[in-house]
Formats: sequence, structure tokens, C-alpha cells
Amino acid sequence: MIPRYSRPEMAALWTPEARYRIWFEIEAHATDALADLGVVPKSAAEALWRWWATNPAIDVAAIDAIEAVTKHDVIAFLTWVAEQVGDEARFMHQGMTSSDVLDTTLSVQLARASDILIADLDTLLVVLERRAREHKLTPTIGRSHGIHAEPVTFGLKLAEAYAEFRRNRERLVAARADIATCAISGAVGTFANIDPRVEAHVAEKMGLTVEPVSTQVIPRDRHAMFFATLGVIAGSIERVAVEVRHLQRTEVLEAEEYFSPGQKGSSAMPHKRNPVLTENLTGLARMVRGYVTPALENVALWHERDISHSSVERYIGPDATITLDFALARLTGVVDKLLVYPERMQKNLDRMGGLVHSQRVLLALTQAGVSREDSYRLVQRNAMKVWESDGERSLLDLLKADPEVTAALSPAEIEDKFDLGYHFKHVDTIFDRVFG
Repeated sequence: MIPRYSRPEMAALWTPEARYRIWFEIEAHATDALADLGVVPKSAAEALWRWWATNPAIDVAAIDAIEAVTKHDVIAFLTWVAEQVGDEARFMHQGMTSSDVLDTTLSVQLARASDILIADLDTLLVVLERRAREHKLTPTIGRSHGIHAEPVTFGLKLAEAYAEFRRNRERLVAARADIATCAISGAVGTFANIDPRVEAHVAEKMGLTVEPVSTQVIPRDRHAMFFATLGVIAGSIERVAVEVRHLQRTEVLEAEEYFSPGQKGSSAMPHKRNPVLTENLTGLARMVRGYVTPALENVALWHERDISHSSVERYIGPDATITLDFALARLTGVVDKLLVYPERMQKNLDRMGGLVHSQRVLLALTQAGVSREDSYRLVQRNAMKVWESDGERSLLDLLKADPEVTAALSPAEIEDKFDLGYHFKHVDTIFDRVFG
């Protein structure tokens, strides 16, 4: 992942040094358990932890140099550790296979990445709730197909986003639990050369649960679900980002990304204030979703394992989590500082001469004894006159001048159907459902 879209805490989780430190902990905890079972001498485990207590730097370059010869990363690491620890290191990795280390490490990394992402979501939820309550009764126009439909409030738009991201948090908590498993089961997963109690010990020490049945690897359906969950969260990010981008269009301008002092929108046009952050979020969301398909394709491996999944996960593990971490933080900033223009919202709401109240008139006519077909015809023929005048004519005036309409409804009854507040009578109910 490129530094431009990385945040330090998440990026640090995926460095080679961080990976090797997790490898060592797994190996040392396994050696502890083996010593307790009498398979290896206790002095071996003690030697490992004694060296570790010196807080040694991990010489990534040295390990890479060994791997250049061995063509095997785990062997290169074990060789380097043995050079540091001495003869007792020969008892490391007893009965284990490389995937025991690699898969358990990936589980640790993805679980820790989940914790960061869950914290990101918590921060976003706080901001969404605050802005939703701020604009709980700020009227704006709801649109379907991009066309004016009926009034809503801007707070409801934000409450909807809150509810969606709360669901995403629940999904991620479940995905974290599903991915946080440990496999120390040896070649082809039969425990032939290592006791299952070693796996249980390592799982406890690393904050994982045991994998009920592994082959030589942890089943990749777990990983597929994890990355699919990240993809869904990315989709939610883009949904909010696209909404802001549309609302910031010059013709709409109901909301706008914060434009900081000294910020420039265009190298050619000094007047520009572009929705660059939400456009960026749209692109980042595409990238995170793009990692879902490779994760799904990793599920079907040959027999007990092959390594076709390995190269994929070396990409998507860091890239998907780092990108999503950055995107969630950026979205939080966008919502937190979003400029909202209630006056423009009201102006746009009023722009089409009251067309947004057409359904209420339709329903009133049916309740007054007019057939639904005739009611629709009467309201639509007047609405089309407003539409063709680009909102210059008033639907209310046209309806009150239509003898077929006034034969069923009095002018006062018609006017009553143009009450904006009517549309918001259940906002409290919705907010109670979302935030209660």
C-alpha cells in the first residue's frame, strides 16, 4: 500500500518486522507447550524467551538474504533465529509445518486489524449521530432516480447512514470472531507429530480460538467472509460519498465538503471547490471491493493445500485493511466538517412549484370518492403544467382552479395537503428506532 493512503497504526501491523515478531511468539509459545508435555527440554523454551527479553531488533535484511538461498521464508526465519539463540533453537518448530506459523500469524494480523477498524467505525458512528441530531428536522428534498420525490430531512439521511454503519460494525465483529482461529496441527492437519494441546496453548496466548479442523491450512472460507465484509463496508462508504458528491454539484449545492484556508480546487480555474475527498473515497472503495473476488477464489485449494492463495493474501491482507482504515477516517472527517446549507435545501425543495405534495392530493381525492384512476389523472395533468413551466406555475393554484378537483375538495382542503410539516410527523419514531 502506498503511504498516501496509509495510517501509521494499521500500516505498522503489516511490516516485515511485525510479521516476524508474531512468528517468533507463535514458535516460542509452541515450544513452551512442547516443553510442558516433555517433548522438548524446558531449557529450549527458556533460551528462546531469554533472547526475546533482550528486545532484539529483527534483521529483516539478514532473513531476506537467507531466503534468497533457501527460497523458503519460514526456514530462513528459523535459520536466522537459530543463529541468534544458539543450539537450543533446534527444538523450535517441532512437529509443525510452515502453514501453522503463516496462517496463525495472518489470523492474528487480521484480528488486530479488525480491532482498529472497529474503533474507526465507532468514531464514525459518534460523528454521524451528532450530525444527524443536528439536522433532525432540517427539511430537504428526497430524490428517486435523481428526480424530486417527497420531502425528507437531512437528519434522516444521516440517520440512515448511521444505521448502515452500525450494521457494518456488527458484521465486522462477527467476521473478526470467524477469522481469529489458530492452526498448529502439522502437515495435512492430523496432529500426527504434534499434540493438539500445543495448538490450544498457542491459541490462548495469541488471543485466538482453535480451528476445529484444518487441512494443512485454515479453511479459506473464513478469509473470504472477512474480506467480503470489508467490501460491504467499502460499499457503504461509497454510498455516503456519492450522496455528498451529488449534493455538492453547483446546481444543487445543499451540502459541501469543508474547504480549508489556502486550499486550491484547480490549477486552471481559481473558483473551483471540488468534492475531492468523496471522489477519493469512491476510488478507495472500489479498491477494497476489488479484493473480495480474489479472496473468494482462494477458497478452492488443491486437496489439503496449495500455495495459490499465498501471493493473493500477501497483497490483499495489508492493502484491504490499510485502505479501509484510511477511508473510514477520511469519511469521518468529511461528515464531521460537512458544510450544510438549509436555505439552499429549502430553495430546492420549493423549486418545482409544490409538486412534492402531489401524492397527498391524490390520496385526498380518493378518500373524497374519486376513483384512483381519475384522481391520478387530475393531479398529473396539473402537475405536468408545473413541470413544463419549470416550476414557475404553482400546483396549489392550478388545483384550486381545476373544477374537477374542487368538485371533490374545497380550497382549504387542498391547501391542507401542502403542509410541509406533515411529512416529518414520524421523524421522532425513526430516530428512536435508530438511536434509542
